[in-house]
Amino acid sequence: MNRVVLGAFVALLMVGTGLFWLQGRAQVEAGAPPPVPVTPASADDGSLPEADVAGLQGPAPPQSTRLTREEQRFFRYDTDRDRRITRNEMMSSRTAAFRALDTDGNNLLTFEEWAVTTSERFAGMDADGNGWLSPAEFATSAPRPRPTQTPRCNC
Repeated sequence: MNRVVLGAFVALLMVGTGLFWLQGRAQVEAGAPPPVPVTPASADDGSLPEADVAGLQGPAPPQSTRLTREEQRFFRYDTDRDRRITRNEMMSSRTAAFRALDTDGNNLLTFEEWAVTTSERFAGMDADGNGWLSPAEFATSAPRPRPTQTPRCNC
């Protein structure tokens, strides 16, 4: 008995909501502005308008330069694009290698251990000792190229 009453109540509620929604939608559509009539630009034939573009020229496409692999690696560290890598820029991008720098072998790496190793690496790359790396100095830290692998089969 309770299911029947509950089902009838839900059905009436759904019908009432539907009627309310339809009435509200009809009022919005009645108050909407009429569509703008489309008239062809040239009188009666319905053809598209024409323009004289003989002397016009569009803007030139932008120039792009292709970065070498070493320049791409350099700019991963040089976040402010001033063509210099500061100590802070070098250290901020080294968080991925944090766990590989455990100097005392206790499987715990403190920030000091990581910072000392990174600072020593930075000092080794900074040949002239001016506190920043030029592109040439940074190139000395490039990883060794991987040996080319021969395919397993000649498919």
